[in-house]
Amino acid sequence: MKIYDVKEVYRADEKRYDGMEYRRCGRSGVLLSAVALGLWHNFGGYDVYDNARDIVRRAFDLGVTYFDLANNYGPPFGSAEETFGRILHQDFSPYRDELFIATKAGYTMQPGPYGRGGSRKYLLASLDASLKRMGIEYVDLFYHHCMDPETPLEESMGALAQAVHSGKALYVGLSNYSPEQAEKAVKLLDSMGVHCLIEQSRYNMTVRDPERGLLPVLREKGVGFAAFSPLAQGILTGKYNRGIPQDSRVHGKSIYLTEEKLSGVIEQARRLEELAGEAGISLTELALRWALRDSAVTTLIVGARTPEQLEENVRAVQAGGLEPALLDRIDDILA
Repeated sequence: MKIYDVKEVYRADEKRYDGMEYRRCGRSGVLLSAVALGLWHNFGGYDVYDNARDIVRRAFDLGVTYFDLANNYGPPFGSAEETFGRILHQDFSPYRDELFIATKAGYTMQPGPYGRGGSRKYLLASLDASLKRMGIEYVDLFYHHCMDPETPLEESMGALAQAVHSGKALYVGLSNYSPEQAEKAVKLLDSMGVHCLIEQSRYNMTVRDPERGLLPVLREKGVGFAAFSPLAQGILTGKYNRGIPQDSRVHGKSIYLTEEKLSGVIEQARRLEELAGEAGISLTELALRWALRDSAVTTLIVGARTPEQLEENVRAVQAGGLEPALLDRIDDILA
């Protein structure tokens, strides 16, 4: 495992594209790496910069091209974009055209009436601020991070279309939209001359909601799908099968990972780990390969605390699809 010296000049691995699968994103010309690096955690202002830099470098060396950010990732808000921008300019200036950089706006970013939501003012101002924090002229992908019921959808989609027409975003996407909302939003964007590239939602063995409406809509409309939390925040690594580690976010303030939510799925996770052992693979590998079994899923957004953890996730998907008999046994456990 290579650890990079802070002072050395970074040169990307010449064989970086050899092992990664690249999947077509809906009806578009875009291919995305089957594994994307999410910068929600571990890249903020309170995290160790050298570790963040090592993770991003290792990701690119492994063929990861899609880097997923948002205006409020950190903490504090905005600091993940600042960290990524610093890494980008230190190491990746020669490789900018090989990176697919995404950011988002929608959730609360700042106090006041213009710090959240779906208004044209908030979305476009947020995009400008994101570009400034990262020190770049455009992002490859700009998402509306969440549907805002208080703003007409026409206004929110109009802001996304303007981002493309202005050259500040090459593509636009949706995140955390319901099937009905996504279908309407895609239609509105089409009427404005902009195709919705992708939708991003939570999807894993314990959260299969996208299968019941969203994925069929996206497939019909030619829109890709990015699955975040494919390992269910560590549940599908087996991390909690023998108790809750002291350093787990379960003991913190996470609203997504609580003891109550964990208790509802831990028995499934244990049975899945046993099944993975029978198949001679890890639970992590089983979960990631399962999540990519549907061609409608373009990419899996994974987080990482260390370069080694990221490498484990990338190596897992390189093994390809799961056998039908194994998929059937997984369905029995998840039923």
